[in-house]
Amino acid sequence: MKNQAYRMAMLYDFYGDLLTARQKEFYDLYYNDDLSLAEIAENYEITRQGVRDIIVRAEKTLEDIEEKTGLIQRFHQTRATVSTLRELTSQIEAINRDRLKDGELEKLCTQLSEAMEDLERE
Repeated sequence: MKNQAYRMAMLYDFYGDLLTARQKEFYDLYYNDDLSLAEIAENYEITRQGVRDIIVRAEKTLEDIEEKTGLIQRFHQTRATVSTLRELTSQIEAINRDRLKDGELEKLCTQLSEAMEDLERE
């Protein structure tokens, strides 16, 4: 269940602005504010099934957009690659510090680390 909630949060974070105002509102209440379908229905004076239909349509919309764009998948791949690059950079820095003491290599590692930080900010 946690994976589903995480996936829904990621979908909303990436593509939530593409939903209608009502879809965004109900989706946010259901997933982020943890209100039940019945609570949302009561607050908006509509049926529980009406709320469910809106949320299901929103989920489908978000899933379809991710299927077409793959942005979340690329985001996770980029994070994994950056993590690997950070580890390799740390190993190079350690070897340089312990054995080589090459100022140019240290400078290149610093530039690489800064480039990875830029990637993470995007």
